[in-house]
Amino acid sequence: MIEGHGDDLYKYKYPIRINFSSNLTDWIDATPLRLFLRERVGEVLSVYPEPRPFTLESRIASHLHLLPDNVCVTNGATEAIYLIAQTFTGIRSAVFQPTFSEYADAARMYGHRVVSLYQWPAHGRLPEDLQMLWLCNPNNPTGQVQDKEALALLVENNPQVLFVIDQSYEDFTFKPLFSACEAAKYPNVLLLHSLTKRYAMPGLRLGFLTGPAPLVAHLRTHRMPWSVNGVALEAGLFLTEHPNAIPFDLSGCLKEKERLVSRLCAMGVFEVWDSDTHFFLVRLRMGHSSALKDYLASEHGILIRDASNFEGLNEAFFRLSAQRKEDNDHLLEAMAQWLES
Repeated sequence: MIEGHGDDLYKYKYPIRINFSSNLTDWIDATPLRLFLRERVGEVLSVYPEPRPFTLESRIASHLHLLPDNVCVTNGATEAIYLIAQTFTGIRSAVFQPTFSEYADAARMYGHRVVSLYQWPAHGRLPEDLQMLWLCNPNNPTGQVQDKEALALLVENNPQVLFVIDQSYEDFTFKPLFSACEAAKYPNVLLLHSLTKRYAMPGLRLGFLTGPAPLVAHLRTHRMPWSVNGVALEAGLFLTEHPNAIPFDLSGCLKEKERLVSRLCAMGVFEVWDSDTHFFLVRLRMGHSSALKDYLASEHGILIRDASNFEGLNEAFFRLSAQRKEDNDHLLEAMAQWLES
């Protein structure tokens, strides 16, 4: 999805002061990482990075109690998505909707026959001709987490299906999810992870996938050398060496999210979908989300995510990522003024 994604600040001639449109949150202060990179960037830019980022893969593997052969570092989770689609070209794929559009986009780019699923399969059984299932967990844009036991049963009942489970937002929920070790024991599961979302540095484009060694080795045959730049690799090494350098108060963040949701629901015009994380989907009971987005951006310098282009949603939907109380209150005040206008 080149157009219509979140974080599209570049489209606006007026300044955006508060950004609710991406799934990042200002509860994360990445200053330690920024200071580290400022010191290292000159040296890093003067040399080639590793063609295959083996050092970072080894560090991540050690941190997750895996072997390096179970880890593949990528240029953000998006490279992992397209790498998987390319490696298994021409198969029949299913995508749980509504969700991140890149799963279907990547699959179609590489000749997959793509179908959409909107309900959990009855009795934990998928169609026999299905070869791959894409699942975002926690899901973007809803923030909902699939029950871990139900997901494990689905994986075990459908050995013919390769499950691609995007856990990019795994650090933003208390709901149980597959650990990298648990998933790697399955021969038909790949997990996607994002370092830049947890540490609020999406411009670095740094992620990784984990899975059984034979699957990961097969994927590496299609990965181009030097796909991850040296600055991103240096950041990854810093974060694995200093896992507590950038703390995150998930409890406080989710508590503030619930306050924001409660205030929105009290306005009577917003229907908020249940979410297990800090971002959530909202449906307008009147009006279009695009009009609300333009009003908030032009009149208040606030950016939200128009969610009407997610498959299965319509022009009434938008997505918010909860920020700190002061910014959330600015949003609520702006929403109230929009309702009065």
